[in-house]
Amino acid sequence: MQSNITTTKTQDIFRILLGLLLLFTGIGHLTFVREDFAAQVPSWVPLGVDTVVVLSGIVELTLGFSLVALGRYKVWVGWVTTVFFIAIFPGNYTQYINHTDAFGLNTDNLRLIRLFLHPILIIWPLWSTGAWKAAFGRKA
Repeated sequence: MQSNITTTKTQDIFRILLGLLLLFTGIGHLTFVREDFAAQVPSWVPLGVDTVVVLSGIVELTLGFSLVALGRYKVWVGWVTTVFFIAIFPGNYTQYINHTDAFGLNTDNLRLIRLFLHPILIIWPLWSTGAWKAAFGRKA
């Protein structure tokens, strides 16, 4: 896999935008939307709910900073961010099956729509960091 992939200005803008979004949500995990994030933690997770919320907030802050500031490692950061978004999907699913109101998602239809939008979060870092191209693109 290539690690020094060239990305377009558009990809760079979307990478930085995703990084800023993760910084914002990471701060939210630790402060103003902590309860909403707690509503998503599946009961089968072997850690305390608040611990999961704080740890995932720290991960989001780290990923957000990395997407914004570590362009040299963007391919690796893209893959790690993608794995993180796959790992948090069960939380969104848990909110749907438990009919839990959080983040203004107060109907099953809204929660279901979010489930179907989640793949965008998985594709976004792969595309914006060039990670997909680095792994599966044509070799020079």
